[in-house]
Amino acid sequence: MDIISTYGMILIAMAAIFGFFMAWGIGANDVANAMGTSVGSKALTIKQAIIIAAIFEFAGAYLAGGEVTATIRKGIIDSAYFIDSPDLLVFGMIASLLAAGFWLLIASYLGWPVSTTHSIVGAIVGFAAVGVSVESVAWSKVIGIVGSWIVTPAISGFFAYLIFMSAQKLIFDQADPLKKAKRYVPFYMALAGFVLSLVTIQKGLKHVGLNLATNDGILLAVGIAIVVFFIGKFAISRLKFNEEANRQMHYANVEKVFAVLMVVTACCMAFAHGSNDVANAIGPVAAIVSVVSSGGEIGSKAQLAWWILPLGGVGIVAGLAIFGKRVIATIGKGITHLTPSRGFAAELAAAATVVLASGTGLPISTTQTLVGAVLGVGMARGIAALNLGVVRNIVVSWVVTLPAGAIMSIIFFYIIKAAFGA
Repeated sequence: MDIISTYGMILIAMAAIFGFFMAWGIGANDVANAMGTSVGSKALTIKQAIIIAAIFEFAGAYLAGGEVTATIRKGIIDSAYFIDSPDLLVFGMIASLLAAGFWLLIASYLGWPVSTTHSIVGAIVGFAAVGVSVESVAWSKVIGIVGSWIVTPAISGFFAYLIFMSAQKLIFDQADPLKKAKRYVPFYMALAGFVLSLVTIQKGLKHVGLNLATNDGILLAVGIAIVVFFIGKFAISRLKFNEEANRQMHYANVEKVFAVLMVVTACCMAFAHGSNDVANAIGPVAAIVSVVSSGGEIGSKAQLAWWILPLGGVGIVAGLAIFGKRVIATIGKGITHLTPSRGFAAELAAAATVVLASGTGLPISTTQTLVGAVLGVGMARGIAALNLGVVRNIVVSWVVTLPAGAIMSIIFFYIIKAAFGA
């Protein structure tokens, strides 16, 4: 208790700095692969992707980021083990942020699209199991989260496969693909608009004091989807095509139509990612601020301080802008050849999966969700369409991430503990 009352402001400042560092790592790694499909398919330039991500990642983090934060903050370790020594919880959370941030920095430098969720969960489990007690870890919750890492790539891959195959059947396999694209693409845009608006209404608006009943929220989301449909129809009608061109040119024109759609799905993916993955950075910060502010009392529920969500949002945007290009190259070009139609299927499927998980409060891995979606698109074209060497390297980097986070967290935990004389 003495350490918390004596060094409270220093501990909060450390939490803020390392939380920003962790959010920066999320931006450099996770957001880069979320935007990689757009850049890899050439629907967006890197500069355009960064601007879109800056707006929608921040909006997702700030408006809808509170839901998942509670799971990261309270679900993985049993707070009962820290009631008599809350300073250990504070040291451990600071160590976890620093460890996960460093691992993301290393992985981003190497161009590995690793899971930020793996990084922070591994770090928290590491310090708690070794520094406190093996029993302090809620292993059933950890197993549940690990289970989600297997299930969510499968779900997003299945969604991506269905979306891509539907586009193939409705548009590309038809005698007049361009005409069919003009007819059906606005429906895909409406679906993306529905997914994006629903999570904003259901999970985001309550953070700014607006509460809508479920039915009202769904009706409003449907209304927004209809508006997006007509905007999409108008935007596509403005595109100029040579109707007399050969079939190959028609396919190229269809991809231009999907490039318009990719802008909507990129926004959708960025918002969904911001709402879900900001918790990886601000969950531990919220825990530290809560314990320090209450003088060492570990409550079952903690109010998020006003500055925590913006801190995470700004950190994510900064990481993408400064250091995101390496992972964008891996995800956008390495796994399979992406065109706008393939990229849109992957992004929309991943966004829908992440939004689903964000709404239920389950901290999934956006990286694995998106890679699963890209694999789903690749599998729709046959196994030969996948670069299995790149896929293997990505999977190996995932396996390494959890123990790497745990080991670094344990080292930093003992260093911080010694520095404060605990």
